[in-house]
Amino acid sequence: MGVGYPLDIVVCSALGADMYDCVYPTRTARFGTALIPEGVLKLKHHAMAEDTRSIDPSCSCMVCKTYTRAYIHCLVTKDAMGSQLVSYHNLYYMIKLSRDLHTSIIEGSFPEFVCNFLQKMFPEGNVPEWVCNAMDVAGIDILSCCDTSACSQD
Repeated sequence: MGVGYPLDIVVCSALGADMYDCVYPTRTARFGTALIPEGVLKLKHHAMAEDTRSIDPSCSCMVCKTYTRAYIHCLVTKDAMGSQLVSYHNLYYMIKLSRDLHTSIIEGSFPEFVCNFLQKMFPEGNVPEWVCNAMDVAGIDILSCCDTSACSQD
């Protein structure tokens, strides 16, 4: 087990895995890092100190509805409550990702789900080569949604 990054969960699901167990969402929260569709948001960074947006404007969790990045920045740099709030958000994000992934499989729209996920995470189209290779093995055409010529060598 130990697969816990959102990208890994989407890729491994495409390859047939259906069970995951990882501490990543809560461990990364302890370091002030929030999971968002574009990747991660480092809330300890000084740029967050005056940012009045929610962690993720598209998220409907209690944390995103209630607190600003600036407030959470203040907490994660000084108080354990910040880590707890970010953990709550990260777990909410992962549960929603899992539900959306599951729904797309049931509805027969998993390839579109994968494309939408990759477009948000890699808006420049620089999808890692290993992801391109995995999607090819899984039979999911990401050429239509990502600039695979820009697949980064990692």
